[in-house]
Amino acid sequence: MKIARPDSAVTEIAPAVTAFLAAPLMQIGAKATAAASGRSFPVYNPATGQVIAQVPAGEAEDVDRAVRAAQAAFDGPWSQLLPVQRQNLMLKLADLIEENGEELAQLETLNQGKSITLSRLIEVQSSAEYIRYMAGWATKIEGATLDVSIAIPPGTRYQAFTRKEAVGVVAAITPWNFPLNMAVWKIAPALAAGCTVVLKPAEETPLTSIRLAQLCLEAGLPEGVVNVVTGDGAAAGAALVAHPGVAKVTFTGSTETGKLIGIQAMKDMKRVTLELGGKAPMVMFDDMDLDLLGAAVGIGSFFNSGQTCCSGARIYAQKGIYDKALEVIANVTRSLSVGAGLDPAHQINPMVSARHQAHVRSCIARGLEEGATAVIGASAPETGYFVAPELFTDVRQDMALMQDEIFGPVVTMTPFDDPDEAIRLANDTRYGLGASIWTQDLNRMMRYVPRIKAGTVWVNSHNIPDQNMPFGGYKQSGLGREHGCGALDNYLETKSVCVAYR
Repeated sequence: MKIARPDSAVTEIAPAVTAFLAAPLMQIGAKATAAASGRSFPVYNPATGQVIAQVPAGEAEDVDRAVRAAQAAFDGPWSQLLPVQRQNLMLKLADLIEENGEELAQLETLNQGKSITLSRLIEVQSSAEYIRYMAGWATKIEGATLDVSIAIPPGTRYQAFTRKEAVGVVAAITPWNFPLNMAVWKIAPALAAGCTVVLKPAEETPLTSIRLAQLCLEAGLPEGVVNVVTGDGAAAGAALVAHPGVAKVTFTGSTETGKLIGIQAMKDMKRVTLELGGKAPMVMFDDMDLDLLGAAVGIGSFFNSGQTCCSGARIYAQKGIYDKALEVIANVTRSLSVGAGLDPAHQINPMVSARHQAHVRSCIARGLEEGATAVIGASAPETGYFVAPELFTDVRQDMALMQDEIFGPVVTMTPFDDPDEAIRLANDTRYGLGASIWTQDLNRMMRYVPRIKAGTVWVNSHNIPDQNMPFGGYKQSGLGREHGCGALDNYLETKSVCVAYR
């Protein structure tokens, strides 16, 4: 069924969701399958801490089956389709995501914990739109003709051109913060380019990825074009990255894991794209429109309960507005309701897992130990993996609060006087994924945007991506870019063809 009104509460779980949770299996080729070992692992509802499903614990043998299925599809029926046929199948997939939207949204909120509103609008609707956007590029892949100056042997002429060719089997490893949306970010450009995919979703949130693979078959994609292997990173993820049949690895997740994946991929010279961590600054100048502060914090900092790689976790406010901005931001933070995502009235939802909840709590405790001041000090529900939103002041640049990615509803606020010093502080991190500048001065904006070391710099907004806007990071926030026309280049090889004639 299509999504309900985005801001409506879920009072009863859809029967299709209940039926799916009874036996979610991996998708390899045309078969829904258990792990070869017969082992499984539990999947939890973060709002309650209760097990909602058992999912196959895939390992190297399952990965091998999936890669072989993907290679057979790449060598066979998928490569025989015309670009317009790939496009049409992708458009059908987008339609099916919308048609099954409420089921997907409820699965996502039950498994990841996020607001049902975000599941409907981002995980479902934005995913369908992203597939449609990428489907259009399937018919627009092009090479170039080249004039060459080869002079031998005498009397021979040459014409050269380039071809763009699908790289082959893609290993796609996705995170737990936007499970369906991130899977689509990987799968859609790969399909448009003519690749096949083996997807390994985060072990915390595999459910919508499994359902997506089922919809791929229902849309008419040949068996083996999209496969899903569930399991943990050590057993399934590592085997997938190291598999000799994989030509390209695309990963979104932590910087630490991304480095390990990059090293393994380079051993076989696999193509690799890494979208990694962030510690985004928000630099607020004293001429900013203070009416934007609510959106700045609500969307920029606490969106998805702060479980966003571009979350504006470090706010630098110029001294002329600092006290007023602190008051407004503190009031906004206090007003955020904490509770289960099935009720859209709650803006702060549970952390994805007990382990991540413990991590966020430890970051808050360390901040207090290092001398930072907690402005809010609120409590969270005892049941489930909740963490109340917190705002810190009296923070130093060398504190863990300022340097480590927390990935939760925790924000710091620091005053500054000199704009040049603010930019230096904004760049004082190993990360460089996103940032924002808040000013009504065009000259100031044009002067400082080039000095921010981040892949995306928003002005008077934050944490709002677009399918046509390249997305990726500077420094240790990753390699390569997703979105836009350039995203297809991640999945294509360039072949030069040189023709001699007399």
